[in-house]
Amino acid sequence: MVLNYIWIAFFVLAFVIALIRLIFLGDAEIFPALVDVTFERAKASVEISIYLIGVMALWLGIMRIGEKGGAVRGISRLFGPLFSKLFPELPKNHPSIGSMIMNISANMLGLDNAATPLGLKAMKELQTVNPSENTASNSQIMFLVLNTSGLTIIPVSIMALRAANHAANPSDIFLPILLATFFSTMAGLLAVSFVQRINLLNRTILAYLGSATLAICGIIWYFNSLEPEAVERISKVSGTLVIFSIIITFILLGIRKKINVYETFIEGAKEGFQVAIKIIPYLVAILVAIGVFRVSGAMDYLVNGIGAFFSFLGVNTDFVDALPTAFMKPLSGSGARGMMVDAMTTFGPDSFVARLSGVFQGSTETTFYVLAVYYGAVNIKRTRHTLGCALFADLIGIIAAVFIAYIFFHS
Repeated sequence: MVLNYIWIAFFVLAFVIALIRLIFLGDAEIFPALVDVTFERAKASVEISIYLIGVMALWLGIMRIGEKGGAVRGISRLFGPLFSKLFPELPKNHPSIGSMIMNISANMLGLDNAATPLGLKAMKELQTVNPSENTASNSQIMFLVLNTSGLTIIPVSIMALRAANHAANPSDIFLPILLATFFSTMAGLLAVSFVQRINLLNRTILAYLGSATLAICGIIWYFNSLEPEAVERISKVSGTLVIFSIIITFILLGIRKKINVYETFIEGAKEGFQVAIKIIPYLVAILVAIGVFRVSGAMDYLVNGIGAFFSFLGVNTDFVDALPTAFMKPLSGSGARGMMVDAMTTFGPDSFVARLSGVFQGSTETTFYVLAVYYGAVNIKRTRHTLGCALFADLIGIIAAVFIAYIFFHS
């Protein structure tokens, strides 16, 4: 519903501004330009989707091997002790704990299709111990905020779209996204813990969060101490090394589980083909809308206004052109994806703006969509502090994405 209004607004505002330019500025080329961009962006959408078929088939095939090889269950066992402390209201060994960890683990690995059913299952299990039928429980709130904070290990779709737009190194956003999503998740966790008065000084929680924070801070300190050329070189090597290591690990897990690795890959690859085909109408719709919005001059007015504000504060404004992706992400995943692709098309896939847009896309989740789907599944009407904590996590993720992108990509 939100995307419906945004989509209509793009076209209406573009038409109004173009009409003003025609009447008051005598710009006779504006409406031909609007029509031209609709055809241009429609063509670009299909070209991107065709290239996307191969990349998505590859990665969803690899992910299916990891899923059947036990990667998700392995992560679940790793984080089990932490979750038992973050959900003090749940009975010991409650089945929802396993479903929640499996859901978040699947999201971390980019297994969206597997994550959603697991998340809905977790919400229904949490509802069985919810004292109120239509009011969100503390456990449900903590689960959804952790879910919407969008902790990501492998940003499959973002790397695929960067590859489809001919980025020199599609995986160069791997480490920045990992770092930005860490801060987003930590912000969501701290916000909910503060409201619900969960003791984060517990020995188990401190061990998990303390070690993770030290590791992340160490990575940021190390990269911040390097020259820009060294940052680019080392992040490129380390990012691609980690990604290929994950591929090999998933294959070895599959061999260990004695599954047919090749057939399992084909099974996942077929799903990747279907995903890439299904995305074409959505990509056409949002790219055409953004195209007319940009050509009309409306996007320039929006971005220049924000840029003028930050300029007045004495802040470097190179990040401003990427902000539309950040603004769109909590509202619509497909809308934010379109904004990211538009940034790559307009500024180039290896530009600072395009890379930052990719980090924005991977650093948070579609907050409003997730809350609507998950709470709707269990008929929750009163969400209490869920939205506030989730949007706070989104904000911190956006701020972190900007600072981290400056370290990695800004010369």
